[in-house]
Amino acid sequence: MSKSPRIAVVGAGLGGAATAALLLKEGLNVRVYEQAPGFSRLGAGIHVGPNVMKILRRIGVEDALNAQGSHPDYWYSRHWETGDVLAQIPLGDYAVKHYGASYLTVHRGDFHALLIDALPSSVMAYGKQLTRVEDRGNVVVMHFTDGTSEEADIVIGADGVNSCIREELLGPELPKYAGYLAHRAVFPTPQVKAGMMPFDDCVKWWSDDRHMMVYFVTSKRDELYYVTGVPVEHWDLNDRWLASSQEEMREAFQGWHPTVQALIDATVEVTKWSLLERDPLPLWSRGRLVLLGDACHPMKPHMAQGAAMAIEDGAMLVRCFKEVGVHNHELAFALYEANRAERASKVQRISHDNTWLRTNEDPSWCFGYDVFSVPLVDPAAKAVALSLIHISEPTRPERI
Repeated sequence: MSKSPRIAVVGAGLGGAATAALLLKEGLNVRVYEQAPGFSRLGAGIHVGPNVMKILRRIGVEDALNAQGSHPDYWYSRHWETGDVLAQIPLGDYAVKHYGASYLTVHRGDFHALLIDALPSSVMAYGKQLTRVEDRGNVVVMHFTDGTSEEADIVIGADGVNSCIREELLGPELPKYAGYLAHRAVFPTPQVKAGMMPFDDCVKWWSDDRHMMVYFVTSKRDELYYVTGVPVEHWDLNDRWLASSQEEMREAFQGWHPTVQALIDATVEVTKWSLLERDPLPLWSRGRLVLLGDACHPMKPHMAQGAAMAIEDGAMLVRCFKEVGVHNHELAFALYEANRAERASKVQRISHDNTWLRTNEDPSWCFGYDVFSVPLVDPAAKAVALSLIHISEPTRPERI
């Protein structure tokens, strides 16, 4: 183990934690540096599709997550005022049969805890906020706000939309405000009263300019979560997170269906977050540094695939290390980007457009994806991968 290259993962979010767990499964020497002082169960929900569950199977937490989450039979899209069904996408047993794993919704903190628990405590370094990184050619030196520094042979930037690693690769550049705020709340499931519909396990309410996504986050269906997309033209990027209120929610969703009003009435605490994006990056790696997830392709949450893309990135990166050898890190990075850029860019674009599953469509290209079995594409044959962002369907890959 001591002779294995030292791999540093900067950021212990879902993407970073999953990547570290997969690296450990391959017997690699990994350490995770997280700026938070410790793990906390952050109050939000998350979709976990079959494309991610296959990766969690490899990590060893699929069964535990299946036991915790809610398993919707369908994704419904509904009209904001009438409640009429706009789309009904089969999930449940259909997902298991056709995509190879389950589709579930769960509390993000519970999901995150499973990934963190899959990592030995000796791998985790909390309270390590990165301020500067130096790739000296033969080694990378990381500098932290606590005055310490650490060395690694490879550094994986899983450090989010304001990534310090991305800044080292491409220079300082603020992300773009996407023009929308997301309100988020988790609260006990309210009673169904006259004029309301029974709560769907997974539903997105749509109007022309805004939406509300609602689903259960526990197998007991005793907690609901909603996340919105509400247009706000201007926003101070320094205000990433702010408290909101029931009054603000009522104003934003005035006239919406009584079921939506009941959700707002039941809200205990609600926050609002600015949605940020970046244009596709010209590179994902250089030297001994490489990016994944929001560090290289932050996106609106409108496909519920942001964390999924980060976890897929990590799985593909580990697959590429295994394919060419971790000592050939630059070749591994080139292989990784060639096999991830097109898919991530497509998801980023559809998330931006906010069209996903608004009408009945086949989501198999997304949910049926298996990062471990998809044919690998030769980097030399895929040099223009980032230019394919406007292609609506993936090209037929060449086998490496």
